Amino acid sequence: MTREEAYAEISKNLIEIFEIPAEDIKPEATLMDDLGLDSIDAVDMMVQLQETTGKKVTPEQFENIKSVDDLVSLVIQLQAE
Repeated sequence: MTREEAYAEISKNLIEIFEIPAEDIKPEATLMDDLGLDSIDAVDMMVQLQETTGKKVTPEQFENIKSVDDLVSLVIQLQAE
């Protein structure tokens, strides 16, 4: 999966699952401050990442995720494992 594909998948999930307007989703957008996600949303996002990648996402991997671009990097990392 390329960075562009990962970004598209994450954007799709943010729009469909969390009802975030597409224009708010940018690589630098922070998940909590800019997009309004909370800790329960973060757990839902971890589940979505696991479904997308087929790999388990650990809380340690997810705790440093702050922005949309961080999510993209995590998906790329998981795909490489």
